[in-house]
Amino acid sequence: MSKQVTVEKARPEHLRDIVAIVNAGATSVRAGKDFADWQDYRPAFDALREAAEADIYVALDETGEVVGTFQIHFLKGFAFQGRPRVQLESVHVRPDRRGTGIGRTMMERAEALAREAGACMVQLTSNREREGSHHFYRRLGYDQSHLGYKKMFV
Repeated sequence: MSKQVTVEKARPEHLRDIVAIVNAGATSVRAGKDFADWQDYRPAFDALREAAEADIYVALDETGEVVGTFQIHFLKGFAFQGRPRVQLESVHVRPDRRGTGIGRTMMERAEALAREAGACMVQLTSNREREGSHHFYRRLGYDQSHLGYKKMFV
């Protein structure tokens, strides 16, 4: 288990590592593509950090190294008496650190943030190619309750 991991809001000095971790986990239309310089992600990173309804987090090991990341979005809605729901995106653990409890620690932090915000649920999507991730989410109590659809514009 990864007891030494801390989860905190991402800072600018984490950006390079976040990009590397997310791109290492690329699947489907992103798999095998050469992505531009990590600095090209700066506007998206800054926008997430500045948005009132979203944020980006990192998991840091005992040495301060970035070993995981996720984005959290607080969505307004009408159902459940207007309570927000939380959408998690880009949940990634560095490939060499998977299976050590980092993902569980990140999910626990995300769920705590959702509860603090009064959210009615946490939802996420996972690429159908990520069978290991599906097993992970089911072990954490997530139900595959819906079918998802996407229309790609890239």
